[in-house]
Amino acid sequence: MTAGTIEQTRRLVTELPGPKSRELALRRKAAVSHAVSVGMEVYIDRAEGAILVDVDGNQLIDLGSGIAVASVGHADPRVVAAVTEQVARFTHTCFMVTPYQGYVELCEKLAELTPGTHEKRSALFNSGAEAVENAVKIARAHTGRTAVIAFDHAYHGRTNLTMALTAKVMPYKAGFGPFAPEIYRVPMAYPYRWPTGPENCADEAFAEFTSRVHVQVGEENVAAVLVEPIQGEGGFIVPAAGFLARVAQWCRDFGIVFIADEIQTGFCRTGDWFACDREGIVPDVITTAKALGGGMPIAAVTGRAEIMDAPVVGGLGGTYGGNPVSCAAALAAIETMTQGGLVDRARRIGTEIDHRLRELSAQFPQIGDIRGRGAMMAMELVRPDGSKTPDAVLTKAILAGCARRGLVALGCGTYGNVIRLLPPLVIEFSLLAEALDILAESVAEATA
Repeated sequence: MTAGTIEQTRRLVTELPGPKSRELALRRKAAVSHAVSVGMEVYIDRAEGAILVDVDGNQLIDLGSGIAVASVGHADPRVVAAVTEQVARFTHTCFMVTPYQGYVELCEKLAELTPGTHEKRSALFNSGAEAVENAVKIARAHTGRTAVIAFDHAYHGRTNLTMALTAKVMPYKAGFGPFAPEIYRVPMAYPYRWPTGPENCADEAFAEFTSRVHVQVGEENVAAVLVEPIQGEGGFIVPAAGFLARVAQWCRDFGIVFIADEIQTGFCRTGDWFACDREGIVPDVITTAKALGGGMPIAAVTGRAEIMDAPVVGGLGGTYGGNPVSCAAALAAIETMTQGGLVDRARRIGTEIDHRLRELSAQFPQIGDIRGRGAMMAMELVRPDGSKTPDAVLTKAILAGCARRGLVALGCGTYGNVIRLLPPLVIEFSLLAEALDILAESVAEATA
């Protein structure tokens, strides 16, 4: 789908990492905090479509999209043109000081695209974590309550409040406490690992959810339930069908704000504009980021007008929130998603990946589960003895094999044993097929 200056082919001209990348790695270690991790010590010089070009001239296939950010592809022409034009006009005034049209237009577009036909408002921020934190603030202001319910395997960010909401300690929370109070955790309806089997998962998980909240928190004290419709960092866990719809209805019954964290799933990634759309779930509030900006940093909280208007005037905002350049990029990215038919394309990508992963699963018992939706697919690696014991060592070996072959893929999961595939939605299908061939080679090598 891309037409530009970088040929959409994998090309290796040095070993990976190459000499220039190795030199930069030494400089990074001397200048950058060691607490900032790096998945591949391959330093990128240019990118376009689904190809990353490193400083040594190697061309890598990107199945990570910068963690679901580059859904419209790297250097999308519309985004590049919009950013270039806006930079020449002005780069910043702060919307709270002297507002501008782009912010308003993007909020109008969010009201149009997000689930539900009710009257909506939005507020713009810089990152997904910032959006989640503000969604909680808004829910507390609206309800006058304080408790927030989050789920096992959740990931919501790295600020103090969002670390409290995130389930996994290493590396996100280790050494950073104490955390914000009034956060309560409940089980996720995780079909592959539900003790009595996937057929019982939705019913039993919902019963456990309602029981724990009633006994440990009290419904009248809950401001919000926060959930990813498909959990991202936790392992691309797709909740058992019907579970989220029942949680959303329960929230309505008790006057609780249902917040959908669609930061990774939103904007065509799952084969719908939003993952909530698949089950007809209409959240009270939805948080978005990542793909929204087409590569530029921007995030949003969108919700029912009466909820979004609940905080005091001046209670929401930030110096850079809704930066004009990022707003221009977001509007252009949405245009590409619409004009390029990226919802349908994500579904086609998902069908292709699902087919290939299930072929692999039939060959390798170490692949315990294949799951996901659209262009957000994953496989969970386990020991091949039927115990479902997570195999993080094998996962790292497969990812290392992909990296050596010029394929960028990402790990995730509470147990570090999931490989997630997040290709740009504009990836050429021949390039996707090659990427999946490389993945298969890496699995065969690592399991030999």
